[in-house]
Amino acid sequence: MSAELLLVARAVSESQSQVVPVVAQAGSALAPLIAVGVTGAVGLLLRPRELLRILRAKPWILAIMLGVVLGGWGLWRWITAPASTSPSASSATAGGLVGTDWSKVALEIIRQQHERPAAAAPAAAAAVPSTGPAATTPATAAAPFIFRGGQERSGFLGGVSPVGLKPAWTYRPQDDRFTMLLSSPAARDGRIYGASCLLEGTGSYGTVFCLDAASGRQLWLSDQLDAAKQTTFMGFFSSPALTADGRSLIIGQGLHTDFGAHLVCLDTASGTLRWSVPTPLHLEGSPAIEGDLVVIGAGAVEQGSTHQPRGDVQGAGNPGFVLGVRISTGAVVFRAPVNDPESSPLLVDGICYIGSGLNGNQVVALRTTSDDELRAAGQERRLWTATTPFPATGPVTMAGDTVLIGCGAGDFVVAAAQPEGRVLALDPATGKERWSTVMPDAVLGPVAVHGSIAIAPCRNGEVVALDLAHQGRELWRARVSGKAPILAGVAITGTQVYAVSNDGWLVVLDAADGKQRERVWLNDSARPGEMGLSTSAPLISDGRLYVGSETGGLRCFAGTP
Repeated sequence: MSAELLLVARAVSESQSQVVPVVAQAGSALAPLIAVGVTGAVGLLLRPRELLRILRAKPWILAIMLGVVLGGWGLWRWITAPASTSPSASSATAGGLVGTDWSKVALEIIRQQHERPAAAAPAAAAAVPSTGPAATTPATAAAPFIFRGGQERSGFLGGVSPVGLKPAWTYRPQDDRFTMLLSSPAARDGRIYGASCLLEGTGSYGTVFCLDAASGRQLWLSDQLDAAKQTTFMGFFSSPALTADGRSLIIGQGLHTDFGAHLVCLDTASGTLRWSVPTPLHLEGSPAIEGDLVVIGAGAVEQGSTHQPRGDVQGAGNPGFVLGVRISTGAVVFRAPVNDPESSPLLVDGICYIGSGLNGNQVVALRTTSDDELRAAGQERRLWTATTPFPATGPVTMAGDTVLIGCGAGDFVVAAAQPEGRVLALDPATGKERWSTVMPDAVLGPVAVHGSIAIAPCRNGEVVALDLAHQGRELWRARVSGKAPILAGVAITGTQVYAVSNDGWLVVLDAADGKQRERVWLNDSARPGEMGLSTSAPLISDGRLYVGSETGGLRCFAGTP
């Protein structure tokens, strides 16, 4: 299972499997569980649009909801009824043990969820309607925007390198405090594009949005996969990519437990859907674009201790595949079998480079022409395969003429008993290993490159600087927030490195020696982000930093050079 996907799977599985909810791990299991169940059901009742969508698709949900609410309340009353015949219960109260009124906790959660503070006004700005398909489309750019900005995954789009970071604006899609920004933003021509994820009892719900970069004002928001069928987007872990002409945004749908996700293409002027391509699996990696082609990996849904692919209602488990689609038409160009390709790929000169995760432990290079063109040329789809010591779930980076990728034992949720990772440097023509550097733990995010320096984020809470001019020799390493894992990629400008820990701290490090210069809290002060889902990587553009968070929305920080 991909590191990126396992992170989200932990949250979703609370409602779809038998995993104990986070709140139940903190103390008494039964009473908090009842409170959470009641809260979730009542919370959904207070979301009329989402409730209407669910009931249209699954009318029997209403009966289950009512049963959960009434049954939970009845069980709670039975548990909390006075026990006059129980000396132990009376003595416990007399002895000073403080009980928790979980019904009040549930009601307080509901109140906070639906409270709308005045401070969130920028997020509530009205969307700007679109009257034409391309009237406000950004100007043509020389290259597409892919995950972390380009092939070097630096997260730096130019301009000054800001320090002394101060909040400029905060945006929450639909002003919802429970919406998470797991993916990384994209920027082009004064606009910021992002995607969200809201976990609910029946699955996940997502939006794609466009903001004015200067003010954070919402220009448009899209949440409909099929308006006629009342079908909304699944939650997004994938980050948006933009075509070279700036007219189309492409992003993968779904979280790790999802089957039946879509690759979607939106008009950047209005947010309207241009096309969608259905897949039997989920698309958590971020798309790569070259010319009129977009490529993305469809990852497997594993189960059990063997992590074998789990089947859906249509049959046996699907181990995964790489999908190529024509951007202008939405037509599928190829579909190549690869085990668990949840790495974000790169497209360079007609070759796709992508990592293979669980049950794969590989990096593969694929030709991206159609099946008919391959047959006519007498070529195979796969150009080469390079074996890796661990699952290769990290995004692929291109540093000059070298392919870089991180891998490791452990994932976004569970640390390995014997943690170890690698940064591998491969020949793009043959897949032959040029060098490898041992890391203290798994490298789950992209390796970021600026000049001859590469920065690897490690699961043990460190970022490690490598010298590309000397076979990946370690230059320095620095901790971000104690032992909190670094799951997201970093941004490097040449003078500063910007890293995010999974517990919600953004730090600025000196690129020369790794010394910490400042740190900023990203999550909501009232909701610290107990799930450890700070997985959005920072993006630097024109002296500003943009980054998502688990509970604090999409944040923009301004600074001085």
